[in-house]
Amino acid sequence: MSLGLYDLVLYAVVAAGFALFAMFVYTWNSKSEVGVRYRPAVLASLCITGVAALSYLVLFVKWDTGFDLVGGVYQPNGEARFTLAPRYIDWTITVPLLTAELLAVCSLAGARARNLRFTTMAAAFLMIFTGYLGSQVLAQGRDTTALVVWGLISTVFYVYLYVALIGAVRASLPTMSPEAAVSLRNATIVLLGTFGVYPLVYAVPVFVDVTPAWLAGMQLAYSAADVLAKVGFGALIHKVAKLRTAEDVAAGDDTHPEAVWVSNEKRSDGVLPELARVGDGARAVFSGNRTTEHSQHAGGPVDGGWRGGATEAGAAGSAERRG
Repeated sequence: MSLGLYDLVLYAVVAAGFALFAMFVYTWNSKSEVGVRYRPAVLASLCITGVAALSYLVLFVKWDTGFDLVGGVYQPNGEARFTLAPRYIDWTITVPLLTAELLAVCSLAGARARNLRFTTMAAAFLMIFTGYLGSQVLAQGRDTTALVVWGLISTVFYVYLYVALIGAVRASLPTMSPEAAVSLRNATIVLLGTFGVYPLVYAVPVFVDVTPAWLAGMQLAYSAADVLAKVGFGALIHKVAKLRTAEDVAAGDDTHPEAVWVSNEKRSDGVLPELARVGDGARAVFSGNRTTEHSQHAGGPVDGGWRGGATEAGAAGSAERRG
């Protein structure tokens, strides 16, 4: 492999690893922006980007130690065969979690949601594992028949994922606002579109001899697809989760302790659970009492004035609740 191709792959691996780590840090620090109902999507994203960032660290080490510089070109050594295996280990964990992340912001609930989550995660795992058998295990990926057979088996699970996830998204779109629906649709397109890259790269050894140029191209394609599927998709899902959180708060279906902002636009005010359980009148009394207590500490009037007004409002609020 030429110096240029080697450095290009190294660049892609390091850049992808940094992008995944940056997404992990962003998701960790913004997880409180999402309501409890959609928090599983955030937790899935944290696991996905954390595992993927670590796998890219392993991939960097394997790539760095898998080639020796001889006569101005990089020659593969015994470690070179492990430069693809870390990706499959990564995908075994992260691809099932990607399906869970998407379903976490859909509107399915109860047994239907649990069953679909189980079947899609199982199908995603089997899709990756059967592909791994054909690409890495049987004859070290050099048996064309094994590549084709296990690739076709993997495709069965791949097709099921498409059908199941598209069905879940289509059923959810009418239940949310137009903006959230558009973001969910875009996230689904990004995820399923990048899923299509992997079988295409998997099939390369079936049709051509894998030269250094082809190997570099495969590594570049996998790195780009990983960033799109885990960072791009994750950012869109995070937006959907925030929009749906704001919708639930505005509708009175849920509470959130802080205001929800999306693209510098305020979508809902912060509502504490204690305030959500009482009426608007009592909420005003609570605010009035807070003001009164503050004024007492500041040396404000105690008898009459602010104190008296808050007391009268509290009595009125209590009478209103008894009524």
